[in-house]
Amino acid sequence: MALVAVTKERRVGETRVAATPETTKKLIAAGFSVVIEAGAGAAASYPDADYAEAGATIAPSAEAALSAADVLLKVRAPSDAEVAALKPGCLVVGLLNPHQERAALDAIAARGAAAFAMEFVPRITRAQVMDALSSQANLAGYRAVIEGAQAYGKAMPMMMTAAGTIAPARVFVMGAGVAGLQAIATARRMGAVVTATDVRPAAKEQVESLGAKFVAVEDEEFKPAETSAGYAREMSAEYQAKQAALVAEHIKKQDIVVTTALIPGRPAPRLVSAAHVASMRPGSVLVDLAVEQGGNVEGVRADEVAEIGGVKLVGYANLPGRIAADSSALYARNLLAFAGLLLDKDGAFAPDFADEILAASLVVRDGSIVHTALQS
Repeated sequence: MALVAVTKERRVGETRVAATPETTKKLIAAGFSVVIEAGAGAAASYPDADYAEAGATIAPSAEAALSAADVLLKVRAPSDAEVAALKPGCLVVGLLNPHQERAALDAIAARGAAAFAMEFVPRITRAQVMDALSSQANLAGYRAVIEGAQAYGKAMPMMMTAAGTIAPARVFVMGAGVAGLQAIATARRMGAVVTATDVRPAAKEQVESLGAKFVAVEDEEFKPAETSAGYAREMSAEYQAKQAALVAEHIKKQDIVVTTALIPGRPAPRLVSAAHVASMRPGSVLVDLAVEQGGNVEGVRADEVAEIGGVKLVGYANLPGRIAADSSALYARNLLAFAGLLLDKDGAFAPDFADEILAASLVVRDGSIVHTALQS
């Protein structure tokens, strides 16, 4: 019986956990045994007693949890101490940030372990339940609006009272992927007047279906501006200039701006310049979901709320971690589905590395970094 280990997340500010009592019970039912490091779920409100009730063994330390583990489930890449405790051949599965955290992959390779990056799970129908990027982006988009509303300090919906009328907040969402669409939906539910922009043509219909107005330069370059994987394609300097001019006029009228634009493996595109920030009214708020990759907003600082000319720049780097119970629950279900691929039809631990999902997400094996996107 293969042993799955789940350890505490040791990165500062990371409150999520890679398994919940619910998924622990289902992993055991599938044929795994599970060991949980004591306190692994505490920051996400999952106590050790609930894991024990689900059938897991509680280990006093990461080293004890990992000594015999066949699979290590993580939210983020394991620490150096965790890697050192892995037995050769152990499979590490998590959001490993492979483009930015090569040192962690090198350490896993040197240890003789293998690693799967959940970021590389392909966007195919049978892998939808494993799409950790989408599950976490969905909650990040929701939380971004909550953080923006808190920093804004005024009411979001229109209110008509005997003392007068309060105008609704104007919210502009830049980037209409999973996070952006959830931000739009959340802002609409809170009563704001919402607009949104994206370079992908398919986003227009999605934005409008949520009751928001679409804002974009819709020229010939705009039509094919989407990759086969569904990501935004990097646009030409000419298009970016035209879009920037449109945004410059629009953004100065907004109360809350949420930016969500990311390009896998590359620095986040700069969407909001210092001039844009300066044009906004004092009391306005910008929430940047891309801060971990350099940020979409000039002047944003990771894990801080900066203020420039009375405009607040919210740069929390781990928004899903600010809603840890739900983000952990969704992510743990992504990992549960992925772990099922490590078993054969009889329930034995026998990963088929030729499976299209495992092959696409495999980043380290046999002492080397093997993913083509990471080859230098």
